[in-house]
Amino acid sequence: MSATPPPPPNPYAAPQPPLSPADEKTWSVLVHIGGIFLGWLAPLIGYLVLKDRGPFVRFHTVTALNFHLTMLIAFLVGIVTSFFFVGFLVILAASTLVLVFGILAAVAANNGQYYRYPIAIEFVR
Repeated sequence: MSATPPPPPNPYAAPQPPLSPADEKTWSVLVHIGGIFLGWLAPLIGYLVLKDRGPFVRFHTVTALNFHLTMLIAFLVGIVTSFFFVGFLVILAASTLVLVFGILAAVAANNGQYYRYPIAIEFVR
């Protein structure tokens, strides 16, 4: 029997290098701003792509994803209860929270600070 050589390493499976601190701040800000405009989709994509690229960007993507998933639940509750007037108030309150807390989180990320949303269920750790 002849020994077969090992297969060549897969260049697509190589781990990504860590981001510089400036890039981590930039991506963290973009994840929070993207969450304002795209909802839970921007933080989810940011988490899946950037979670292993640095501790600062991982923290911000996780917190943004948890917050926007919580707000998704609030929007769904608002839609279900929109048959009553209270549903519209829930949707209005959730929209206001997304805008205000998203801006606060983006400013904190730009300053290099860790920011935890005050209203968020921890789905992802």
